[in-house]
Amino acid sequence: MYEIMSADEAIRLIRDGDCICVNSFVGIENPVELHEAIYRRYQKMQSPRHLTIVSSAGFGVWDENRNAEGYIREGAVDRLICGHFGAMPSTKKLVLGDHFEAYNLPLGCISHAIRAQAGGLPGALSKVGLDIFVDPRREGPGINRVSIDDSLVKYVEVDGEEFLYYKLPKLTLALIKGTAADLKGNISFDDMFMSGDALSICQAVKANHGKVIVQVDRLVDMPARPRNAIIPGCLVDAIVVSEPKERNDAYTALTGSFEIPYKDWDLWNDRIDTLSTMEARKSAAGNIIGKRAAMELRVDDIVNIGIGIPEMVSRHARKNGMLDNITLTVESGGIGGFPVSGECFGAMIGAASVYDMANQFDLYNNGGLDICFMGALEVDAEGNVNAHRGQGSFAGIGGFANITAKTPTVVFCMTFNTKGLEVSQHKGVVKIQKEGSVPKFVRKVASISFSAKRAIANGQRVLYVTERCVFRLTPKGLKLIEVYPGVDAQQDILSKLPFQVEM
Repeated sequence: MYEIMSADEAIRLIRDGDCICVNSFVGIENPVELHEAIYRRYQKMQSPRHLTIVSSAGFGVWDENRNAEGYIREGAVDRLICGHFGAMPSTKKLVLGDHFEAYNLPLGCISHAIRAQAGGLPGALSKVGLDIFVDPRREGPGINRVSIDDSLVKYVEVDGEEFLYYKLPKLTLALIKGTAADLKGNISFDDMFMSGDALSICQAVKANHGKVIVQVDRLVDMPARPRNAIIPGCLVDAIVVSEPKERNDAYTALTGSFEIPYKDWDLWNDRIDTLSTMEARKSAAGNIIGKRAAMELRVDDIVNIGIGIPEMVSRHARKNGMLDNITLTVESGGIGGFPVSGECFGAMIGAASVYDMANQFDLYNNGGLDICFMGALEVDAEGNVNAHRGQGSFAGIGGFANITAKTPTVVFCMTFNTKGLEVSQHKGVVKIQKEGSVPKFVRKVASISFSAKRAIANGQRVLYVTERCVFRLTPKGLKLIEVYPGVDAQQDILSKLPFQVEM
């Protein structure tokens, strides 16, 4: 039977050595009060300690002084297993400094491994991850030198087919953020951007005789409609009520609390402060790439669009009238709306449906998308892509590996080089005013996020769209298939590549 507790009381349920599973998505829907209560307790008692934290999509609020950053920084955590680390600025620095173990697995594979554990299975099989960095035959999932656990990902063969086997440690404590708890402890997510892995996490933790702590905005007298109660009260041990800060109506719109007509999607998106979108919108290169990439869309396509430059695809799909004829999706479980970027990435404007994250990755892993648009840090001579780890920095693979593994058409949206690149376009003519100092096309990528060999074997169509040209993946590597007006193929493209391409 659940109990209503303060955050400080609830955190006493955590024991040294617990494996905590956090339900959040990058920077949204974090149980912030619970994390900060852990920090307070750790400062006073140096406990809980020796924690392992698992999160499919990562957890953080883009602030190194809030959420879990404090107790991670002071040594309460021995091990992190996450799909994405982008919203945790100080934690990323500690990881690169070898302060504790940290592992990066594809987001969808963690989600499915959680669901498997909820069903009494030790792990989950997947073809996602074969021949990329997480494959133990290559690098494995460890991010730094102290991360040497080889039990998380194994290469196996079943009935003559290759798979990776993803296995998580036993989850013993759940930290969840919900909207409301009724008198029976049932938890609804009505005002949330997503529900993520919430139910599977709770089922797995209870199967392991652990504790479930849920932070909610309010208590309600009337029980939730059965279909709206994502977590049944019988799975909950502690409920912490933390009244949320007032949101402006732009953010409230993302919860689906009221209908947003298609014609108003752009208006609402403009009202949400998303730095990455604003930067891309002001970028001439981003606009050139987005406009060209959007030409690959077809009526009735089911689509995923990554953050950064790929976001410009949806902008140009809106301008050319195609947006109303396709279905956009986002990894957190949203379908049929307009994905938001920046600090609220994972939410959707005007979503038709938001379901469990594991179900979304069922769709992605099995080739349910028609096309996806992804960013890239590096591309090499074979067509391999590094999208998760830069020089001295990393964010993590996130859902990238799942999305690109089987989607029939994969379009990488990237500038030819970066750091100082200046381009302009006038009446369709592109002018390279200044080259960037950091090339994006390299002989060999530092780490593989997307395997060209796998894509060829799967029969995928792969394009690399830049601000000056388009390449296509072939069994021999890259082929230059399009040069924009105003661009000199030899001077502006071929002479700047460290390898030869087909023409």
